[in-house]
Amino acid sequence: MTRSRAQDPNVCGVTAAIAVIDGKWKTILLWHLESGPRRPGELLRQLPGLTEKVLTHTLREMEADGLVHREVHDVRPLKTEYSLTPFGRDLSVALEPLSDWGHRRLERLAESRVAS
Repeated sequence: MTRSRAQDPNVCGVTAAIAVIDGKWKTILLWHLESGPRRPGELLRQLPGLTEKVLTHTLREMEADGLVHREVHDVRPLKTEYSLTPFGRDLSVALEPLSDWGHRRLERLAESRVAS
């Protein structure tokens, strides 16, 4: 899905929302940032397989979409932290029922494998 679909007023709301969270890392980053501000190094340690380049690109997209706030502290060495904005928290709350549904789906799949 293209990022321009997230801004197209002629798409349905679900499509616009999915365009904002589309990608491998955005929902997991939302989940990690729910518990408070995180430094990029912390996020990299918590998410094996995520590269610094992809993390930076993803956080910049999320910042442009108003989901995260980037704060650079004026200390040496520079200290950067990312946190959820109120808009990002709203999205996180909105995703909770979808997450619950996904867990129920995984349980059904596991049950059907056992029954087979």
